[in-house]
Amino acid sequence: MSEILIIDDDTELCELLADYLRSEEFTVRLAHHGGLGLEDALSDPPDLVVLDVMLPGMSGFEVLRAIRSQSTLPVLMLTARGEEIDRIVGLEMGADDYLPKPFNPRELLARIRAIRRRSVPPPPGQQGMATRLAVGDLVLDADTRTVFQKGCAVELTSVEFSLLQELLRAAGAVVSRETLAEQVLGRKLSSFDRSVDVHVSSLRKKLGHEVYGLERIKTVRGVGYLYAKVPGREAGQLQGGADAKSVF
Repeated sequence: MSEILIIDDDTELCELLADYLRSEEFTVRLAHHGGLGLEDALSDPPDLVVLDVMLPGMSGFEVLRAIRSQSTLPVLMLTARGEEIDRIVGLEMGADDYLPKPFNPRELLARIRAIRRRSVPPPPGQQGMATRLAVGDLVLDADTRTVFQKGCAVELTSVEFSLLQELLRAAGAVVSRETLAEQVLGRKLSSFDRSVDVHVSSLRKKLGHEVYGLERIKTVRGVGYLYAKVPGREAGQLQGGADAKSVF
């Protein structure tokens, strides 16, 4: 059973959401103060945090920054409707997704389930695709949800990991923003939704903008993104422990 921590000072909303999520077989904890919510999240990490931007004591952004300094714990931000800058800032700081208030509890449930699907790898033998990808200077292991760059571990959030996985699978080919949103975020992009773009920007910062002299993740305007396929460099896919085979 997944455990959700909701950090929001709207006690009535929290109780309503808690009742709804418990009816869907989630365990729910509540915190109504930024500092207390942060302490709870770090001392006894839940499976996911639902975090409001406006909080007493510490803002949601401050809580998120503190969480990200120590953990890749999945975080869903709640933002005020119309405050697009809050959504972008939250994503840039490492939030996995956002949901503007007011919202339908069913939408919150859908977002939570999408994040949980990304965070928990499928049982061995049920991935249906290569469990390990080696492209250029990266090795991504879907079983352990780890990424290594030239032998060094790279800390990624669950959405960053899933986004990188989709791009590596299609290395050398363009993947549309719409496809990335559906495969990674579990939803269709709405008008002016920059979620995918912000997560790609975060990947560029963490991995570097170039790989062996090529643009690592190229923007194809009006279409989507292309991860560099580097000729002559080691790259491959491992399935079920098989030896890597070059994709070039």
